[in-house]
Amino acid sequence: MLVHPWDAPIDESEWRRWLGGHDFGQLIAPGRGRDLPVVVPTHFSFDGDERVRLHLARPNPVWAALEEHPRALLTVIGDYVYVPSDWNAKPGTEPRDGVPTSYYATVQLSCDVRIVDDPAEKASILQLQLAQFQPGVERAPVLPSDRNLPGIRGIELTITAVAGKFKYGGNRTTEHRHELAAHLETRNGPMDAEARAHLLRRIDP
Repeated sequence: MLVHPWDAPIDESEWRRWLGGHDFGQLIAPGRGRDLPVVVPTHFSFDGDERVRLHLARPNPVWAALEEHPRALLTVIGDYVYVPSDWNAKPGTEPRDGVPTSYYATVQLSCDVRIVDDPAEKASILQLQLAQFQPGVERAPVLPSDRNLPGIRGIELTITAVAGKFKYGGNRTTEHRHELAAHLETRNGPMDAEARAHLLRRIDP
């Protein structure tokens, strides 16, 4: 992934905070000697530090790839928008000469993989995810003896490297970013505060 200096996270807290607000991505398992990796769309739970936990159905084809090579990439994309060419033209230039682009945020986590088959650990992962995804919903606790547990396997990802990209016109002037924000709000309604903050932030190229 190409990351220009003006698109890179300001610091670790930026990508951690952003990832903490997103919970769905793609788990990519390369395996060994495969023509293509196995790609699995999935919800996940990020602990805010260095670990991600999730579970998948036992018949999922990803397990063979993870057992061949216990490494994976978790990639998450959000806050994306298409920027038409006339909007992206620099102020004072001919709008029709502008170059269209896309603004977006993405975090890609390179991870060591530990497959979880222990019933108690699987129950713990499910409890964690239930609390995250359906807070306030009453449900019987998941126990290691739950009859549905054999149908799933858990995954614990330990983050070893991070590639983050926050492409929001960091190489544009503050004036131009304000103009872009106004265009986007006219088209899409009020921007999410986090997306607006990214768009209007200044990073020296």
